[in-house]
Amino acid sequence: MAQRYIYDSVESFLPDALRGFVAANPEIAWHRDPGFLARRAPTPPGRVAVLSGGGSGHEPMHSGLIGAGLLDAVCPGPIFTSPNALQIAGATRHVHSGAGVLHIVKNYTGDMMNFRIARDIVRDEGIDTDVVVVADDVATESAGDGPGRRGTGATIVVEKVCGAAAAGGATLSEVTVLGRRVADNARSMSVALDPCTVPGSDQPSFDLGPDEMELGIGIHGESGTERTQWRPAAQIVRTLLERILGSLDVAAGERVIVVVNGLGSTHPLELGLVFGHVLEQLRAAGIPVVRALVGTMVTALDMRGVSVTVARADDEIVGLWDAPTDAPAWPRLTAAEPGELMDTTVAEPDDAANSGPECGWLSAFVARVRGAIDELTALDRQVGDGDFGANMAAALGRFDLPLRGSDADVLDAIARSYFVRSGGTSGAVFGTLFRELSKAFAGDDDFPAALAAGTRAGLESVVELGGAQVGDNTVVDALHPANEALQQGDSLADAARAAAEGAESTRDRLARKGRASYVGEAARGAVDPGALVISWLFEAAADAG
Repeated sequence: MAQRYIYDSVESFLPDALRGFVAANPEIAWHRDPGFLARRAPTPPGRVAVLSGGGSGHEPMHSGLIGAGLLDAVCPGPIFTSPNALQIAGATRHVHSGAGVLHIVKNYTGDMMNFRIARDIVRDEGIDTDVVVVADDVATESAGDGPGRRGTGATIVVEKVCGAAAAGGATLSEVTVLGRRVADNARSMSVALDPCTVPGSDQPSFDLGPDEMELGIGIHGESGTERTQWRPAAQIVRTLLERILGSLDVAAGERVIVVVNGLGSTHPLELGLVFGHVLEQLRAAGIPVVRALVGTMVTALDMRGVSVTVARADDEIVGLWDAPTDAPAWPRLTAAEPGELMDTTVAEPDDAANSGPECGWLSAFVARVRGAIDELTALDRQVGDGDFGANMAAALGRFDLPLRGSDADVLDAIARSYFVRSGGTSGAVFGTLFRELSKAFAGDDDFPAALAAGTRAGLESVVELGGAQVGDNTVVDALHPANEALQQGDSLADAARAAAEGAESTRDRLARKGRASYVGEAARGAVDPGALVISWLFEAAADAG
């Protein structure tokens, strides 16, 4: 069985995790019997308490939202399974301080049943309770008699507003009415690129092809309502917002709070990108976003995807959203509207290389590299971090072939493109080499002499830049022997052969420089992709000479 999680055993996974969570957050206590988490500080006398919970696997919701100004207690059930009624009743008794307890419940059958039974139990004991049901997922919206929309990302909006209202002294009735107003005016929808896998299982919750995505998934690993081919982020956001706004019936001019939420394995860069599109599209529709939360708050274990929540907001709701809380997972948000969206157009360098006579040898080199991007990527996955092919494509993929211009001008254009588009080590090293080659060709019309001078200067600059030497499994292993051949007056073919042999020498050595040096024995047996590309450059020069 493939083990996708860090744990000691499936059975102890949740209690072991809770043990560490409580130790890391000493303001929160674990009440083992009947099983709930609560603030160590008791609920102040006469204040409404706010309680939530549900199946585990959605962290940091709900446990990370326990704190002053948010939740007083949380009942964690097993993974994706409702807590039982005795847990909920015990937590309700614990946080009750005379003013009643509000339950915030996601619209799932098990949660709805167990929270209701718990309210019946404590009602017989004289404890006043009420409930806000969150049902925001438009993917499960229907006009029939089914269970209705699931409770998903809007849950944290309801919890934050209700927790702040209770902390401010509102009555149970007031907090309940407010929470229901927020819940009724919030909608969410999700998309996933990879499903989740429950600890102990060797199968994901559903199957997706490498180029597929699932729209309308649930936070318990449920498959979605539509499976499509991968789409760009702007199109994904447009699809989600069309469903969300259509259900919510938001009119231009209505203010909203937006939550862009990662479902477990989504990178912050992706979340920021999605929020940019959400903000742009809502502003284009005339809908002002007055507050936003972008982060991983409501997860489906290790699912790779994102949910978008839109909730109507007025001055009261915004004020409660801004109210302070010390809950460990709540981000320290600034009380301000989102800023302007910057222009993301990349400044194009002056590197056209599309006028004048054809530059055959560099055209052949660029074509060869562009045709081998997959090969270069596979090599770099073995010896490095897998981005070399993408860096080569970024630098060389924009040129129209054949390249046109003098050797010096085309080399300069390639250097500029490497500096601007590749970035990192590849951009710096190859940009430096091509810049030195360009300067040499600008000062000498003799092809072999210019290549020799540029190679010598390029090698010196590359070595000075990164400190690599022969044997370190870098571009130097191909560049150095080619330079020696050229400085000795050997033919271009001899220089190309020396570069190819130098590149091949990297196959069975361990790298001492660059990212390949980090992977040790795993890199053995693969040619360094940078050295290989250098050998192709000299081969193209030899074919032209």
